[in-house]
Amino acid sequence: SEGTWKATVGVAEHLGSDTFLHVHADGIGPLTVRADGSIGVQHGATVHLTPDATRIHRFDKDGNAL
Repeated sequence: SEGTWKATVGVAEHLGSDTFLHVHADGIGPLTVRADGSIGVQHGATVHLTPDATRIHRFDKDGNAL
């Protein structure tokens, strides 16, 4: 259980080669995370995330890219 951010899974969308996790990260808020399609997590699971700074897409409250 290591990672920079601790988060709780709200929804896990398994879409073949990718899985999109809609999580709530402690101290950060809601995030959408793209993961390997074989990841086995479900609603309510705790995950630990370490972001790749070169692949983060951030948006402001109006949906504009930062």
